[in-house]
Amino acid sequence: MREERIKVLIVDDSKIMQQILMKIFSLDPDIEVVGVASDPFIARDLIKTLQPDVLTLDIEMPKMDGITFLKNLMRLHPMPVIMVSSFTEKGSAITLEALALGAVDYIKKPATEELHDLGNYANRLIQLVKNASQAKVRSPLLHPFTHSTDENNTVMNYMQPDYLSEYIIAIGASTGGIEAIERVLAQLPVNMPGIVIVQHIHKDFSTPFVHRLDKNYHSTVLEAHEGLEIKPGHIIVAKSETHLEVVRKRGKYICRLNRGPKLNGHKPSIDVLFYSLALAAGEKSIAVLLTGMGKDGARGMGAIQQAGGETIAQDEASSVVWGMPGFAVDLQAANYILPIDEIGKHIIQQLQRKNANEKTPKRGSIIHDKSE
Repeated sequence: MREERIKVLIVDDSKIMQQILMKIFSLDPDIEVVGVASDPFIARDLIKTLQPDVLTLDIEMPKMDGITFLKNLMRLHPMPVIMVSSFTEKGSAITLEALALGAVDYIKKPATEELHDLGNYANRLIQLVKNASQAKVRSPLLHPFTHSTDENNTVMNYMQPDYLSEYIIAIGASTGGIEAIERVLAQLPVNMPGIVIVQHIHKDFSTPFVHRLDKNYHSTVLEAHEGLEIKPGHIIVAKSETHLEVVRKRGKYICRLNRGPKLNGHKPSIDVLFYSLALAAGEKSIAVLLTGMGKDGARGMGAIQQAGGETIAQDEASSVVWGMPGFAVDLQAANYILPIDEIGKHIIQQLQRKNANEKTPKRGSIIHDKSE
């Protein structure tokens, strides 16, 4: 429990929005609005003098847009930021950029019909602020959209397509996950086993997130659909409000969509993906659980571990919120606990080791060395 109130700075040029946010935050005794800024230059000065715990930040503002301000803020003074913006098609792409830059979370500005009864909206925003106040924020990658070095690509080149198609990599993430996923993908060469991703994300951002990854990475990035083959060099992202499962058919990994109820409060659920992977791929699977609130993915990671697959949890120091990976560690479901910037390299090393082991003639029993 925090002994002091959470200090919030509102950054928005709309007087009406400022009043709405102040009214909402006044409903909770644990939150104190310490200042209001109508543009980023005023916000910059208030951050220095007021030292807020959390910022709410609009995107479209005079003098400097919210994204430019966020870039500067995260470079010079990283701190928890919640984006409060309109979710147009263009706005969704910009908000994704903000999350990749290190913003902790986002919420849509209230619709006109919500202004008469802000109860549900207020509860969600207040909870986002409380969650953000516990987040650990650091400077993002300056150039996240670059694949692994030529050296690593060369190292992977001797692995034949048949070998790569035997393996599959699954990544699960929630709060802070956009930046974390991009950090991991930036460490990997294109010629990798197929990758499947579940990111807890608002439905308005699901498809724009796929477009963002496809535009900025050399790999082919697709949104999951029924029957889609998961090929080497392809990245498949779970569709919003639909569980993603992986099945094995005729030697190929195939997407299966599951429209069942939420699991752990989420759809898509990371656990649903991981459980399916334990059955479909077993020891040929590599599961990665990144930053996020809650427990989703931890038990499914345990199933993959029990099936002989490799399991990796992001460490606490580099996680925005060490909920999901922390619970996996508590369950002893993670074979490895690694900083975000070492996960991609470790995946490559594991594939290289597995490939070398499979090429070596086996005599008697072999004990897996997991002490690396």
